Amino acid sequence: MPDVGTRPASSARGSLLLTGIGELTTNVRGRPGADHPRDPTGVVHDAAVLLDGDHVAWAGPERDASTAVVRALGREPDRMEDLGGRAVLPGFVDSHTHLVFAGDRAGEFEARMAGHPYAAGGIRTTVAATRAASDADLRTGLRRLVDEALAQGTTTLETKSGYGLTVADEERSVRLAREVTDEVTFLGAHVVPPEYADGSPRKAEEYVDLVCGEMLRACAPHARWVDVFCETGAFTPEQARTVLRAGTAAGLGVRVHANQLGPGEGVRLAVELGAASVDHCTYLTDDDVAALAGSSTVATLLPGVEFSTRHPYPDARRLLDAGVVVALASDCNPGSSYTSSMPLCVALAVRETGMTVAEAVWAATAGGARALRRSDVGWLGAGSRADLVVLDAPSRVHLAYRPGVPLVARVYRSGAEVARSFAT
Repeated sequence: MPDVGTRPASSARGSLLLTGIGELTTNVRGRPGADHPRDPTGVVHDAAVLLDGDHVAWAGPERDASTAVVRALGREPDRMEDLGGRAVLPGFVDSHTHLVFAGDRAGEFEARMAGHPYAAGGIRTTVAATRAASDADLRTGLRRLVDEALAQGTTTLETKSGYGLTVADEERSVRLAREVTDEVTFLGAHVVPPEYADGSPRKAEEYVDLVCGEMLRACAPHARWVDVFCETGAFTPEQARTVLRAGTAAGLGVRVHANQLGPGEGVRLAVELGAASVDHCTYLTDDDVAALAGSSTVATLLPGVEFSTRHPYPDARRLLDAGVVVALASDCNPGSSYTSSMPLCVALAVRETGMTVAEAVWAATAGGARALRRSDVGWLGAGSRADLVVLDAPSRVHLAYRPGVPLVARVYRSGAEVARSFAT
């Protein structure tokens, strides 16, 4: 499995006992809502974590560490480190990004801040730049963003195609994405590209046929998921259903962009087709919320988008109180959310969407894992993958309390230390 990021491990795996953890977020208790209202995170104070190779062998109160280590390993750990009261949480799981692209759209952002509205059509600017870029340029940009995310604690991420929109450009997008993550999504149905966008329904249907045929056949071997932007200015619900069913027939799991720019049928379509996740969920009716609450589809909120577009923030409190499983993701892309920072998304979710800190941290870790249908990441306990973040702070509350401050002090992925910003 490809690692997120390209940095070499700075230490051998072996076994490592981390002690002196002031606050440990485990996420072993369940999820927000009926399970554990307002704090689903299974916090342990004065804690320790034992890493053994690429997995966690034990996590719990430090007072139990000596007995637990002997029981888990049958010997002393290879190494021990005291974290000096710092907080530890699972590595962030960013379940929605668009990292394979060229160019930027800083001018578009500046115009929005001056009062011009966001529209889906800006995607075509990035399509033109991406088509003109070399594989080497796209790879360099992709790895730069992945390393940037890793340094901020993201140990698992999904990324999409969608800025090529030809068979060759979409195929190389998913192929390059697969070099950095297994969580690759084919998003040929991002927007109708300029050569098909003459306003006639016939030309748009021709593009849908291409997406469902030759393009899907080229991209499916590199992808795990299929996605579609079901929105005014992109694809109709009928076109989205056609694309998603074709992806399912090709063996891909379903994800959906929906209800970002206004109300629509996308959320209910995602539930109907058993999508793992429906993303954005900014404009929801009561029927949308009820459909999500009665399904296994995760509502993934992307508050970086609302920060960048000045659209209203989604109402996470409404979803959580209804029993919907909620995830947070960055939607890192050059147009509507050019941030790779999951800590920023946690802070925005707490400030703007009605989430508690505990709910936001759960959504950015365990929630993201649910959105990717992963059971190995997003939590810390015996058997989980050894992905964890050490904060240079005594509590995860500081993620929202000190927004914009680089609090991620160490990052471990699969038991190897891959980033560090403080010395012990």
